[in-house]
Amino acid sequence: MPLSIEELNAASADEVATLLDGTYEHSPWIAQRAAAARPFRTLAHLKHVLVRTVAQASAEEQLGLIRAHPELAGKAMVSKTLTAESTNEQGKAGLTDCTPEEFARIQQLNADYNAKFGFPFILAVRGPRGTGLSKREIIDTFERRVQHHPVFERAEALRNIHRIAEIRLDDKFGLTPKLGNDVWDWQEQLATHTDPGYAEKGQLTVTYLTDAHRACAQMIANWMREAGFDSVEIDAVGNVVGRYEAEGFLPGKGARPDAKTLLTGSHYDTVRNGGKYDGRLGIFVPIACVRELKRQNRRLPYAFEVVGFAEEEGQRYKATFLGSGALTGHFDPKWLDQKDADGITMREARAAAGLKEEDIPKLQRDPSKYLGFVEVHIEQGPVLNELDLPLGIVTSINGGVRYVGEVIGMASHAGTTPMDRRRDAAAAVAELILFVEKRAAKDGDSVGTVGMLEVPSGSINVVPGLCKFSLDLRAPDNPQRDALAADVIAELKAICERRGLRYTLEESMRASAAPSAPDWQQRWEKAVDALGVPLLRMPSGAGHDAMKLHEVMPQAMLFVRGINSGISHNPLESSTNNDMQLAVEALQLLLDNLANEKAH
Repeated sequence: MPLSIEELNAASADEVATLLDGTYEHSPWIAQRAAAARPFRTLAHLKHVLVRTVAQASAEEQLGLIRAHPELAGKAMVSKTLTAESTNEQGKAGLTDCTPEEFARIQQLNADYNAKFGFPFILAVRGPRGTGLSKREIIDTFERRVQHHPVFERAEALRNIHRIAEIRLDDKFGLTPKLGNDVWDWQEQLATHTDPGYAEKGQLTVTYLTDAHRACAQMIANWMREAGFDSVEIDAVGNVVGRYEAEGFLPGKGARPDAKTLLTGSHYDTVRNGGKYDGRLGIFVPIACVRELKRQNRRLPYAFEVVGFAEEEGQRYKATFLGSGALTGHFDPKWLDQKDADGITMREARAAAGLKEEDIPKLQRDPSKYLGFVEVHIEQGPVLNELDLPLGIVTSINGGVRYVGEVIGMASHAGTTPMDRRRDAAAAVAELILFVEKRAAKDGDSVGTVGMLEVPSGSINVVPGLCKFSLDLRAPDNPQRDALAADVIAELKAICERRGLRYTLEESMRASAAPSAPDWQQRWEKAVDALGVPLLRMPSGAGHDAMKLHEVMPQAMLFVRGINSGISHNPLESSTNNDMQLAVEALQLLLDNLANEKAH
């Protein structure tokens, strides 16, 4: 019989260790200590308690846990002395059937890794979907991680151990994260569509109104229809819009005019050579929720509208938030004359897709008919990953300001110009970069980046006379952003005066912060807490479609943990089926709780 939370809560500490035997390799002390935190509220709560138990252990105990694991395709596998759990996992990944070449490569990597770190390479070989990584994926990950810093890699080993334990716990409890699997699979299938020039390289790129983009829209629309939405359309800017109508809806009779609508969604375009989950996760999580409502023959006291926004990234044209901007009435007709790299105007691309310019103004939503906007999004950062938390509550989407600038000095001979007589433009910008780093860190949640740095016509033996640079400054609210910018600009001025230099600085972008509406943030918090997941409140450093909807209606976001250090805008971007399952369950709870509010 599958294990249950009730059974664990009723057992003695020693019995808990027995029931959870094999979850953590040869380390019963973890379950024994975790037992003190009972009662466990949910399986997600149990998983977190086990993670915290390891985090609170001594460094030697953590190292002992890592060393308790076998090498991948190592001697223990050959001699058949692996634990049953490890044998199962390595078998699922095909490591019990390596070619001589694969076996030799893995053995060499094992030797190199052990020599550098002093412990075996740990990888959750059943992967983010639980069905097993390919040997190629395993070897590629091995080759990448052997280059890591030892402190980081030790933490990464523990994170993989927790993922291994999560999958083993699912097996013990007889749990299959079916909704998470479906969301994961939808994203994988959607990623088969990619723009020309990238498909050949095995890269994912989907930009506005290309053939791949239009194929994605059709695929999303088809899945919406299969899920049971009452209406599905691709609108005049390419958004895929599905509606699930409120209680009392009768097919053919139209929507209830008095019922308000909850809006959700995210974007399905990507950056070049990007990841499969950025944006798209926020489309498929609500589709899964609607499918479950339809299966239960349930309706809510409000309509539920899910939008796959056509464009957010600004990759083909210099127009960002094009899809969500159309809903807020902020589609700029000047965008239609923009040209892509091949000289095709947006107007021409739209005509080829059969989209009518005169229909764009009709897309603007009336905020009085909407309850608000919620968005589910992969975090795109390392915070949740490092804290081993599956979900995070977004408090605000950071406001930002960007600049492009130049520092002008005097180019001179690197050998003959004394150090105290130089007018080095690059050294001044280097000093500014260090100031930006320290100043942003003072706020805790501000960030500052000099992402572009150039010494035009620079030479190895010439003191730089010109240095071009960019500035990207972000903070959770506008006053904090503006204070950061003022201090950075003042420091730039002071540096240049002290060094006898000149500078120019041009503001290229300014975006207001989008704080989460308190009542909507609290709805996310209530849902996440009910899952037994600790609440982590955090700002979003990246921009999202919610920023645009924030201009006309209340909004709040839920973050989902990414693996591989939470990397995004990168092919390594990923999340697990378990975390996606929790995201679906959190949104389901939010919908149900909101329905109860409306009923009372």
